[in-house]
Amino acid sequence: MTPSQQGKLFFSFLRIGLLGFGGGPSMIPLVHQEVVKRHGWMEDEEFADILAIANTLPGPIATKMPGYIGFRVGGALGCVNAILAVILPMIIVMILLLGLFSRYRDVGWIYGMSQGMVPVVMVMMAQLAWDFLNKSRLALGWSVSLLMAAAAGGLIYGLGVHPGLVIGALLVAAMLPPLTKGKTSGEATR
Repeated sequence: MTPSQQGKLFFSFLRIGLLGFGGGPSMIPLVHQEVVKRHGWMEDEEFADILAIANTLPGPIATKMPGYIGFRVGGALGCVNAILAVILPMIIVMILLLGLFSRYRDVGWIYGMSQGMVPVVMVMMAQLAWDFLNKSRLALGWSVSLLMAAAAGGLIYGLGVHPGLVIGALLVAAMLPPLTKGKTSGEATR
């Protein structure tokens, strides 16, 4: 793919990143407009297949679709190009807003607004933790779930182990084959 085609790819997805308010699902019609109708990089059927695949994979659709489409259109460089173009406006806006918040955080109404968000975020995090614990309970049972939570908390808060290492160890443990119990003498005769 030529540099001018990479530029078209970049500016197409930059436009989507700038105009796609409301998250990934709201960007889908914009992606369709740019990819199928405006540039003809793929047909409607191909786009529908990509949308179906992107919906089945974990993660935000706002980066999965541009990444795959960028790869199909411009190879590995196209993939990186499309993803950067979509996330760049969000990154810049976040940096600007955090800079403004940092500068004016001592203003009364801004301080009050930020303090009012703390309980809301705490409730959202508690709900998320409860959902994870409930899913773990259904899959593993209460005793194993609580034991794993206590061990993870002890490692993170007691020993100061980085949470990423604990999560990585749990992921590796989850990929190991389950321990099978040997047959008892009663089961062997049946």
